[in-house]
Amino acid sequence: MKYYLIVGEASGDLHASHLMAALKEEDSQAEFRFFGGDLMAAVGGVMVKHYKELAYMGFIPVLLHLRTIFANMKRCKEDIVAWQPDVLILVDYPGFNLDIAKFVHANTRIPVFYYISPKIWAWKEYRIKNIKRDVDELFSILPFEVEFFEGKHGYPIHYVGNPTVDEVTAFLASSSETFDDFVRANGLSAKPVIALLAGSRKQEIKDNLPDMLRAAASFPDYQLVLAGAPGISPEYYKRYVGGVDVKIIFNKTFPLLRQAEAALVTSGTATLETALFRVPQAVCYHTPIGKVIAFLKRHILKVKYISLVNLIANREVVKELVADTMTVEQVRSELNRILYDKEYRRQMLEGYEYMASCLGEAGAPKHAAREMVALLRRREE
Repeated sequence: MKYYLIVGEASGDLHASHLMAALKEEDSQAEFRFFGGDLMAAVGGVMVKHYKELAYMGFIPVLLHLRTIFANMKRCKEDIVAWQPDVLILVDYPGFNLDIAKFVHANTRIPVFYYISPKIWAWKEYRIKNIKRDVDELFSILPFEVEFFEGKHGYPIHYVGNPTVDEVTAFLASSSETFDDFVRANGLSAKPVIALLAGSRKQEIKDNLPDMLRAAASFPDYQLVLAGAPGISPEYYKRYVGGVDVKIIFNKTFPLLRQAEAALVTSGTATLETALFRVPQAVCYHTPIGKVIAFLKRHILKVKYISLVNLIANREVVKELVADTMTVEQVRSELNRILYDKEYRRQMLEGYEYMASCLGEAGAPKHAAREMVALLRRREE
């Protein structure tokens, strides 16, 4: 069968590449065409556009590139119609993908599958109308989404497990690196490690890193290691490091988490990765207008938590220092508890085990591929 996939960022490229590999195992005749990235290209098929040509974040960049965005949407729609795939598979990236879904549903008979459902439970819940109308099958990687979509909105979905579980499990099975090996390979000292994961976007790094460093620098018995994000230069990080002694390493987030004693992490998938490595953490997310964001969080956002760890467990497993509570003093205090309060660490690790049990076993791409192929074959009958 012919599969057309659309992703809009690096994480989508990663997850879609694993899904494509799993689809090839289920369907030996699988053909791929996609708006995607290098990891998807490595699996095979034709890349129409690289996701880097689509990804504009923030109001001003979007406004400045409206002509390009609309041209990419037009190209994508025309290409789908011309190729006539057996299915269109959308991966996250709802701003672009829901518009494509609307067009495909209205103008073709191509089924629309959505892998890694839009996070409308946190923001823009009104999009459920578009999803119900334009998406034939929705595949979720977060267990609490089942109650949201099915219980609250009466829209049946497929929970297939979480691909981050697969990625961490595969890494742990393939790596035998010891702490001494890690230290030697990265020019570190013998001190235990505090890992800093300050986000993947420049604005996140600018807002979070300085206070994270100032707080972590208060613990001289530990060395600070910063996980460099793809696409961010060492020079950019150095603007915000100041005089703090910190080592920056790139493309080694999993090896770093495996060896860390504690971590300071901005919100996002990194909080889930840190938990799956069983590293006690504090979630740090500063914004320039902290009090306004705190008000919005209390009165407008639809969820109690911002970290995936707490959302999945449906309780506070890790402390979230967000907006007006993200201060050097509060981060320092929380880090002190994580490092030196044994009972506090034990409770957090116990919470991680519960969260992991909610996610289920590894195998998300395989589960999704198996269900997708079965659904498509039933349509052919």
